Amino acid sequence: MSHRTFHRLLYALFFIAASAGWTSANAQFGNKPALATGSVVSTPQVRAELVAHAPEGLTPGQTVWVGLWLTHQKDWHTYWKNPGDSGLPTELTWELPPGLDVGETAWPVPRLIRIGKLANYGYDGQVLLAAPLQVPASFKPPPGGQGQVDIRLRATWLACRVECIPEEGSFVLQLPVRSSTAMHSALFAQAQGAQPQPLQGQSHVTVDGERLQLRVTGLPASVHGQPLEVFAETPAVLVPAAVPGQDWTQAWQGGTWTASLPLSPERGASPAHLPLVLAPEGRSAGDTPQGWHTVAAVEGEWSRAAPLTGVSPALAAALAANQNTPPAPAASGGALLTALLGGLMGGLLLNLMPCVFPVLAIKVMGFARHGSHQRAQRLGGLAYTLGVVLSFLALGGLLLALRAAGEQLGWGFQLQSPAVVAVLALLFTLIGLNLSGVFEFGQFVPGRLATLQARHPAGDAFLTGVLAVAIASPCTAPFMGAALGFAIDMPAPQALAVFAALGIGMALPYLLAAWVPAVAGWLPRPGAWMDTFRRAMAFPMFATVVWLVWVLGQQSGIDGAGALLALLVAGSSVVWALTLRGRTRVVMVSVLIAFTAWLASAIGPHITQPLDTPAPVANTPGAAHWQAWSAERVAELGAAGKPVFVDFTAAWCVTCQYNKRNALADADVLADFARHGVTLLRADWTRRDSAITAALAALGRNGVPVYVLMAPGRAPLVLTEILSVSELRAALATL
Repeated sequence: MSHRTFHRLLYALFFIAASAGWTSANAQFGNKPALATGSVVSTPQVRAELVAHAPEGLTPGQTVWVGLWLTHQKDWHTYWKNPGDSGLPTELTWELPPGLDVGETAWPVPRLIRIGKLANYGYDGQVLLAAPLQVPASFKPPPGGQGQVDIRLRATWLACRVECIPEEGSFVLQLPVRSSTAMHSALFAQAQGAQPQPLQGQSHVTVDGERLQLRVTGLPASVHGQPLEVFAETPAVLVPAAVPGQDWTQAWQGGTWTASLPLSPERGASPAHLPLVLAPEGRSAGDTPQGWHTVAAVEGEWSRAAPLTGVSPALAAALAANQNTPPAPAASGGALLTALLGGLMGGLLLNLMPCVFPVLAIKVMGFARHGSHQRAQRLGGLAYTLGVVLSFLALGGLLLALRAAGEQLGWGFQLQSPAVVAVLALLFTLIGLNLSGVFEFGQFVPGRLATLQARHPAGDAFLTGVLAVAIASPCTAPFMGAALGFAIDMPAPQALAVFAALGIGMALPYLLAAWVPAVAGWLPRPGAWMDTFRRAMAFPMFATVVWLVWVLGQQSGIDGAGALLALLVAGSSVVWALTLRGRTRVVMVSVLIAFTAWLASAIGPHITQPLDTPAPVANTPGAAHWQAWSAERVAELGAAGKPVFVDFTAAWCVTCQYNKRNALADADVLADFARHGVTLLRADWTRRDSAITAALAALGRNGVPVYVLMAPGRAPLVLTEILSVSELRAALATL
């Protein structure tokens, strides 16, 4: 490492020491509509009404129709069952009296809606999403219903123009059991006419590399020779934004229509059949839809591509909700080897992270203390390695166990707990006091225990390894993020092997140094300098404490940070009192312990009490350029055709703070962001956030920092963990 880079890392550590996925809809998009107690919900964007068509009432053995009637304001739209490049389909959840059953929603033919470089499938104007209500022959109205039954519906929809607003409503409609309800008969008849008609002919799909060759017969003679649009009911099979004549071609051969369509890079496994809707091209808003439904047999299989990262909110929502996933399949030998090598390299590079700097001093002192005692050096190296590896395994095992129990967690999860942050601050305060000479551990324990370190130096080295992992856990080094992303999706034995590789990589330089006698020769001989060096190294420990207090302030506010500082001062006074002698020691220790206990009961709860409002996006240079991240905001910007740069960060991530104050605050980089019209979003993972955890999982990552540049029509670009100005500017130059 160059002197310049080392000094920048050191500056970042001391500078930091001196200094929430789903954002609520109220804050980001305005209020959701109030849940209705009737049949109508109105918002400035959409009027929604629960309607029914029951000409003969709820006659046993008959079918009646119910549905949600959406009337969109000008330029607003909602989405089809496959929303296309972005958006969410309207969801209907019915609550019916016992005995009644509702069928599948009958989706009218959608319209292609282009916004920038994206293409969506949806509806504007008026649309009725109808569903058949089956009344069995054995149906009997519930007693006390006075000849009526309540039909209840819970609906959610995403209303979009340029911005997108998630909306919802709860509806109730009273249907008479015997008299008719047919006031909306024309509406249901129109909706029936808007349904895609079953195709009388046949359709076949042949896989040809990255394209699908579609062949359809049996289309009405009235459309022969006309260009058609294709809507795949299954998401992420075709490319919605593909432009006819450029990205895909079509032709008529007599009564047979053929098309060559590009496969989506987000596609999953090949299905045996592909449901499609065909419609005449170029239908405008308000036109009566016309279309035909067919299920094409798929001949051949396409290779399954890795899904792209969280551009769609549907993906993020699905990941956030998927808390009971089946066991992960065993990784192939190549994938496991890649993850192990990534873990080993990430562990090696972790030693260069600023968060590990305080441990370097302890290890240097250890080498100097043992001097030419080669056996002690080697034993200490092995013990240190064992402490590091076992600590990584313990953290990894705990992370896997909590995720298996349904918790949405990632690497560094322990520092998302204010209590853990407070305990670490106390630990480093004690270490700093010890290094500065305020006390020696031997003063507080029996003589036999006091000489334990001298008699068993391996135990001291083992604990140093544990401490190193405790300090390093907030950091994610290059290669480490991808390795952790692999590990989380692997079976437990393979995942733990990756965590062990991380530990071996981190401990490897010290292990090799311990077995190379020349290393000890590079250091001065043991002497008075060691005491001076030891006392100087107390200050990095205290700097780490300041950083931890700052982290706690991001989680619990200024009251939590102040309470922790007060308790650290009180605890330090107890440690000092224990160094006194005679009756003074007894009196001072008793008073100070009592005072500290009272103080802990009085202000201690502030430490673990979360903030009432989300933490600010950032308080770093250039923070005015950043907005809070949410999956909805990403979808909104994507629908508008705007590029997005997302910074997944956390206050406890030292690497994140270094990047914020260097590459991400560089004037040239900010100017490039502005010149290319890139919106900057910051996803703050300081406190636990399942939406951010899900978005990281979609990127194949499990910790921070993660930096991703997303642009419409392109695969998201994930940058390295330690950003450079040149890397950022090179990525932006490709837009």
